[in-house]
Amino acid sequence: MPKFRRDGDAPTDGAGQHDDPLSSEQVIAHVHASQLGLLEQGPGAAAFFDVDNTVMQGASLYFIARGLAARDFFTTRDIASFAWQQAQFRLRGETNKTISDAQEAALSFIAGHRLTDVVRLAEEIYDERMADRIWPGARALTDLHLDAGQPVWLVTATPVELAEIIAKKLGLTGALGTIAKTEDGVYTGQLSQFMHGKAKAVAVRELAEREGLDLAKCTAYSDSINDLPMLELVGRPVAVNPEPALAEYARHNGWPVYDFRTTRRTLRVVLPAAAITGAAVGALYAALVVRKRRRRSLAERAVIEIERLKRRH
Repeated sequence: MPKFRRDGDAPTDGAGQHDDPLSSEQVIAHVHASQLGLLEQGPGAAAFFDVDNTVMQGASLYFIARGLAARDFFTTRDIASFAWQQAQFRLRGETNKTISDAQEAALSFIAGHRLTDVVRLAEEIYDERMADRIWPGARALTDLHLDAGQPVWLVTATPVELAEIIAKKLGLTGALGTIAKTEDGVYTGQLSQFMHGKAKAVAVRELAEREGLDLAKCTAYSDSINDLPMLELVGRPVAVNPEPALAEYARHNGWPVYDFRTTRRTLRVVLPAAAITGAAVGALYAALVVRKRRRRSLAERAVIEIERLKRRH
């Protein structure tokens, strides 16, 4: 099974010997070589990609939140409340409800803001914070499918507006994502449709019916065991930068496995694909309190607010 790395990595093989790390260009070349002749040709074939930690390193919603924080979208109370929600998410574990609660907590940051304004800022934030986090190997995979004449769709728990921006920036066909409720073009802070787990498989099946796709000819890529329903729906499932559970499942079932992470960065990629976790909250909080003249007061006020919320719960 193919397993490739990004610049700077020096993993060991099964015998404990170090092999030379591959550059981004070499990764892309190896991806192309490994895929040659494997892609389905003709009508009906398509590719579906998860986003977070599959196409890009880290959680896309986290980077959007950081960008919005830098633009003063959030108050200290917002960040403290959000931190409390994420702490509960970590304690209770990952289920559809806890993840959707975490997503709603994140989306509450944009409640009251116009959809058009958030989309405009998200375009800017993608260029600032996300473009250089796209895995070269994942980009090579999307390009291979496009070059073969296949439509390529992103399927992600990320809000669909952000997913569509990523798809457009990468020249892909489109995106399926979580739908946030709006009223008169203004975000309410609530979810309408949550794209996670089985919901991804349902959405892909519905898209296939609309577009006349043959799922047996299609390929799906993900890093998470939560995407198993989508992966098993298609004829060719592929694990990319897989978490341990998916890596083991892929090996057991003989699925291709691609790993584009470096050893150092593997330790840092701790955000789940479907939600911002406590680790992301810490980074987001740090991004807020780094403002020079208000650093200490914001930090102190946020801690006080978190303690107040704890007492309420």
